[in-house]
Amino acid sequence: MALNDNATLVIGSGNYFTAPTGTTLPNDLLSIGAPWQPVGHTSLEDVFGVTSEGGEATTLGSLQNKSLRTKYSARQETLTFTVVQFDEDSLRLFYGQNAPTLPSGLIGVPQDPAPTQAAFLAVFIDGANYFAFYAPKSEIFRNDDLSISDTESLAGLPLGVKPMALGTNTWTYAVTPLGGTPASGATAGAPGTFTPSGSATPANLAAMADVDASPTTAWTSGQYVILGDASNAYWNGTAWAAGIKS
Repeated sequence: MALNDNATLVIGSGNYFTAPTGTTLPNDLLSIGAPWQPVGHTSLEDVFGVTSEGGEATTLGSLQNKSLRTKYSARQETLTFTVVQFDEDSLRLFYGQNAPTLPSGLIGVPQDPAPTQAAFLAVFIDGANYFAFYAPKSEIFRNDDLSISDTESLAGLPLGVKPMALGTNTWTYAVTPLGGTPASGATAGAPGTFTPSGSATPANLAAMADVDASPTTAWTSGQYVILGDASNAYWNGTAWAAGIKS
């Protein structure tokens, strides 16, 4: 793993959004429109968290090796934040999407609450960088009991977002890596360079699979590029190979 100063994160601002289940990730995470809808004001102190349950390790052994393999149980993760609006939409995220509006205009608290099912998106801004969490399917519900402890700060509704696999997806949520746009090309040199300018260096030889070589003919003696794990690679005319072209 290489040092990458551009991959650090200090959150300056952020927003949380919901949309109908299955909604795709917006092309521009700095300009998000319909069908995504902002959740509203959220806590400045309790910005965001990820908690998990499960994932317990079980050691499997043989007569010859008592610690042959390790098996892990399924893990359920919950994305947490606190909304500081007490409007109808926020109250239903906390109390359940089936919370009824009573004739008096009050929101009833259901005996058997149903979590809100929706796609979820959180985008955090750090200067020119942004970092996002995206779940195409999730269940949103209260994550803790409501507690108003003082008169000095905004009261909040703690929410938990449980990402769920959508369709045949093998993943439940995704995050955006920091450090620049992935490199799409590599130009021969000693060492060579990656393009476009400022793009992220591929982590290792396997990550070079989607990188186009320039020139596309076999590189000449002494030419190579340096990868993120500090190893070298060169183009042999048909594929990327480890090392420096001899």
